[in-house]
Amino acid sequence: MAKKPNTQGSGPSQRQLRVGELIRHALAEMLARGDIHDDVLARHVITVPEVRLSPDLKLATCYIMPLGGQDVAPVLKALDANKRYLRGEVAHRVNLKYAPDLRFRQDESFDEAARIDALLDSDAVRRDTDRKPLRIDQDFDQQDKHDDDD
Repeated sequence: MAKKPNTQGSGPSQRQLRVGELIRHALAEMLARGDIHDDVLARHVITVPEVRLSPDLKLATCYIMPLGGQDVAPVLKALDANKRYLRGEVAHRVNLKYAPDLRFRQDESFDEAARIDALLDSDAVRRDTDRKPLRIDQDFDQQDKHDDDD
């Protein structure tokens, strides 16, 4: 009997993660070597931080970010224009039954990390973290003083 897919939202399977990493490495290698003959892609250093696959492994969402975060829209447009070539190259480099359809999206994890850093650097958080922690023996000494006052 075939296994039923887990619909509890427990995250991607090991296979999805493994194939996503293989595709990510293949894309990063092609972009680093300049295998794609496109003027926009040739002018940018592009990072591929993550590739997420659908449960059936037929759709790969590739998150990309040009170095410095500049010119994201033209880079996404150039990658979409070369999607067919990239899919064929991924099929040759990653041994799969079906080559997944590639979607390119801007990676927003860098923006989210910057937002969290700004929050942690705020005055309210700094005020809370600058307090000196109470030592265990201080806690008992203060407790004894309160008990003596009663």
